[in-house]
Amino acid sequence: MAELNYSTVRDCDWSKKFVKFLVLWSLQAGIRVGLPEVAKMLSDVRAYAKELHEQDKLEHYYHLVGKHGGAWILDVESNEELDILLARMPVYNLAAYEIYPLAEMRTS
Repeated sequence: MAELNYSTVRDCDWSKKFVKFLVLWSLQAGIRVGLPEVAKMLSDVRAYAKELHEQDKLEHYYHLVGKHGGAWILDVESNEELDILLARMPVYNLAAYEIYPLAEMRTS
C-alpha cells in the first residue's frame, strides 16, 4: 500500500496542480517468496520502468544502493493515474512505498 508522508502533504500548496511525484520503493523484509520469483519480479520491474519511460510517464529512475528498490520520478496527470501506475508494478504487493509530490523551485 502506498504511504504518503503527511508532513509533506500538509505543507503543500494545494492551489497548484502537482503532476510529478518522487516514489521511493523497496521490497519489504521477510517476504515469503523464493529467490527465483524475486529475481523474475525485479526483472519485470525493469521492463515496466522501460515501458513507462518510453510513454514519458517515468522521467527518471534510479536503483537504491544496498536495497531491492528504486527511486522513480513519475510525471502523471492525476493522483488516480499515479495510483494505477503503482498498482501495475510487478512488486506492488511486496514493496513499501514513500510518495512525495514535487514542485519546481523557481528563482524569479
